[in-house]
Amino acid sequence: MIKPELLNGANLAFIGDAYYELYIRKYLIDKQITNQNLLHQLAVKYVSAKGHNKIVIGLMDQFTEAELVIFKRGRNHSSGANRKKLSEYLSSSGFEAVIGYLYLTKQEERLHQLINKAIRIMEEENE
Repeated sequence: MIKPELLNGANLAFIGDAYYELYIRKYLIDKQITNQNLLHQLAVKYVSAKGHNKIVIGLMDQFTEAELVIFKRGRNHSSGANRKKLSEYLSSSGFEAVIGYLYLTKQEERLHQLINKAIRIMEEENE
């Protein structure tokens, strides 16, 4: 298995995106939401670049030094993306890279701590 420290930001974000989306989907199902349209609408709010950007704003001062390095690695990878909201996209990639890194390095307690804080940030916004 490759060492997570050697992966670039895009690779870490690739894994982090998948893990975070699955976590959110399970979270929504655990809330006993079963309507497919509602599940999709809610999931998009949590997993979109716009949502991730809001999460990063709320979490930035809580990242450890190591997580901040990983965030910057994910945020700064060259995606070739030509998007209207490039800063949101890059911020989202940084967040996903942190999630991917924590997952791959088996830092499960910290991983769940950050994801649960992310969920709270998104839910506070929806109140």
